[in-house]
Amino acid sequence: MNGTAGWGARLMNSSITGMSPWIVFSLLVGPGRYEPAAGLALALAAVLLLVRHRPVFLEVAGLVFFGVLTVVGMIAPVDTMRWLETYANEISNLAIAALAVLSVAAAAPLTTPYARKKVPREFWHTRDFLRANVVVTQAWALAFLVAAVAGGIGDLVLHDPDNLWTAWLVQASALITAMRFTEWYPAVPRPPVRSLLMPFVGLLIPMGVLVLVYDAAPRWLAVGLIVIGVILARALRKEVVVAKQEGREP
Repeated sequence: MNGTAGWGARLMNSSITGMSPWIVFSLLVGPGRYEPAAGLALALAAVLLLVRHRPVFLEVAGLVFFGVLTVVGMIAPVDTMRWLETYANEISNLAIAALAVLSVAAAAPLTTPYARKKVPREFWHTRDFLRANVVVTQAWALAFLVAAVAGGIGDLVLHDPDNLWTAWLVQASALITAMRFTEWYPAVPRPPVRSLLMPFVGLLIPMGVLVLVYDAAPRWLAVGLIVIGVILARALRKEVVVAKQEGREP
C-alpha cells in the first residue's frame, strides 16, 4: 500500500501529469477525432482536480479550456466542426505555450506548484529553485510551440492534417523530450546529457518502423532511423550498466 501511495503521490506531484490533458489532446485530435480528443482531455483535467486537495492553475486552465472546446464541438455547425478538426491542434498547443510564457513573465511558472511538493519549503525562494522552474516551464512552452508549428505546416503547407511527420512524429518527439527534460534538469546532481537523450533514442526505432509501414519517406531513411536507434540504444545501455557497476548515477 505504501508503495502504491508513494507512486500515486509522485505521479500527482509531477508537472507532466498537469500537462497530460494538453499532451493527449495534441496527439489525438485530427479529422474525425475532435470530439473524443476533447472529451478525453476534459475527463483527464476533471479527474486531476477531483483527486487534488488544492486546485492548481494549470489544471483549472485545462478544465476550462477543454470544457469550452467540448461544448463548442457539441453545438458547432458542420463547417465550424471541420475547421476545428483541422486547426484545434494548433490552437491548443499555442494556448498552453502562451500560458507557459505568461506564467514565467508573471514570476509564477506553471511547474512551480508541482516542484514545491518535492522540495522543502525553505528552498522555495532560492535562486536555483526559481531558475529550475523558469527553465522547465520555458522548455514546455518551446515543445508545444514546436508541436503547433509542425501541425501548422501539415495543415497549411502540406494540406494533410494527418501527415505522419507533422501530426505525430515531430509533435511526439517534442513533447517526450520536454517530459524527460522536466525530470532531468532539476535533478541534483544533474545526470549526464546522454540520459536526457535516452527517450528520444528510444523513439527512433518505432519512428523508422512507422515510416516504413506508412511509406512516409524514402526506405533508406526509415532503415537508417532503425539502425541508428539500435546502435545508440545499445551504446547508452552499455553506459548505464558501466555507470551502475562503478557506483555512478547514469
